[in-house]
Amino acid sequence: MAITREHDLHKRRSGRNIGLAVVLLAFIALVFGLTIAKVSGGNTLQAFDHSYRPVLDPDNVRFQQR
Repeated sequence: MAITREHDLHKRRSGRNIGLAVVLLAFIALVFGLTIAKVSGGNTLQAFDHSYRPVLDPDNVRFQQR
């Protein structure tokens, strides 16, 4: 059985729901944009992954940039 009458409360909350939807979409777009910006760096991205990598060790003379 469908609800045919719309209460005044539905009209008041629709503005809040639309506002919340806009805020959530903006947050999702922000996270997506930051992810794309970080991933587009390519091979320059090096992070701590719980394994020893001499390239990242500043005390390792063999791999220091000249």
